Amino acid sequence: CAGAGGKTLGLAALMQNTGQLYAYDADRLRLRPIFERLKRAGVRNAQVLPAGDAEALAKLDGKMDLVLIDAPCTGSGVWRRRPDAKWRLGPQMLEARLQEQAAVLDEGAALVKPGGRLAYITCSVLPPENRDQVEAFLGRHPEFKLMPWRPLWDEALSAPPLPSADGAADTLLMTPLSHGTDGFFVAVLERQRG
Repeated sequence: CAGAGGKTLGLAALMQNTGQLYAYDADRLRLRPIFERLKRAGVRNAQVLPAGDAEALAKLDGKMDLVLIDAPCTGSGVWRRRPDAKWRLGPQMLEARLQEQAAVLDEGAALVKPGGRLAYITCSVLPPENRDQVEAFLGRHPEFKLMPWRPLWDEALSAPPLPSADGAADTLLMTPLSHGTDGFFVAVLERQRG
């Protein structure tokens, strides 16, 4: 879910315009702003794959070091800024999001090479979209292992790690109550070699 390209720009900066980034979103209209933003930022290591083009993605099967999935979700983590959104969430919408998330995770898993990682991110605080979704994924994909988030944080960031709101050592949940931020969930899974 590359959308307008904010995460793609951030990753390109972290990679210092080296390596190769592929940005993909199923929604062509959401992708529209990414092209100008990448050009304006001088990003040379990103390719935007055609929206909804499953064949373009399939060509990358088993080749990616990292697949970042910014999953479609209920957005429950931003309800403090959009309180009306919680009244639009019903059981059918939640179930639709859960199915979309499972499908995106399965598609993303196919892209990850042995030893590569899949990062699953939501702006939700709901367990069915977060921990439960990851556990269901691991049940379908035993070749992946959940990685503890703290060493990854230390490796990537200079700031001291924040405690996960749910106390988990292998996933990070940030909430408005615990962290004064929007709600986010992060899980990093590694495809085992051999």
